[in-house]
Amino acid sequence: MKKKKVYIDPFADMGYAKVDLHRAKRKGFPEVVFCQGKTKKQILAIAAKIRKANDVVMLTRVEGDVGRALKRKFPKGRYRKEARIFHMGKLKKKKGLISVLTGGTADIPVAEEAAITAEIMGSKVRRFYDVGVAGVHRLLAFRREIEESRVLIVVAGMDGVLPSVAGGLFSKPIIAVPSSVGYGLSLQGITPLLTMLNSCAPGVAVVNIDNGFGAGYIASTINLL
Repeated sequence: MKKKKVYIDPFADMGYAKVDLHRAKRKGFPEVVFCQGKTKKQILAIAAKIRKANDVVMLTRVEGDVGRALKRKFPKGRYRKEARIFHMGKLKKKKGLISVLTGGTADIPVAEEAAITAEIMGSKVRRFYDVGVAGVHRLLAFRREIEESRVLIVVAGMDGVLPSVAGGLFSKPIIAVPSSVGYGLSLQGITPLLTMLNSCAPGVAVVNIDNGFGAGYIASTINLL
């Protein structure tokens, strides 16, 4: 009896990395490169390998020197310094609507990682920054515009209460992102993380501390359903 052939999705074995060349077919978006901890040489080689097989390439946690190196190698690419994202290739037409909220201005880098991730994946994004609970009237001033969204991403450090407030006001699914912004007992994001995980407001899901990419990815996936 002949053995049944097992199909294995293609990947490029580079020794230090096994680049998934089939992810866009399975997931609708190519593998995204997390640059932190990788050498500049590895990052450039991985990006080139993904570029050969995909229309879009995206890299996260891209520090300035790596961003400049990528721009030299891929001059048509774009480095988004605040979000620490580099991307290249033709972007999809933006659909639906995601609103990204922050508790404070210091949360913007994480929020921008989320917003730009969602935009690269094909979602339309609106930004409502510095609308935290210390002045909740600022959030209420944009209530009508925010309610037009299909998904909300809410980034907050300090006490991390903003996603719960948004969960009580809006009917849309909320992706909460704890940021590492805050004084001593914010514990580099652990305090807002615990607050968000213990939210009594329904419809709030939580990603890891400072994980703007994860929030943007899942929010865009929901938005584009």
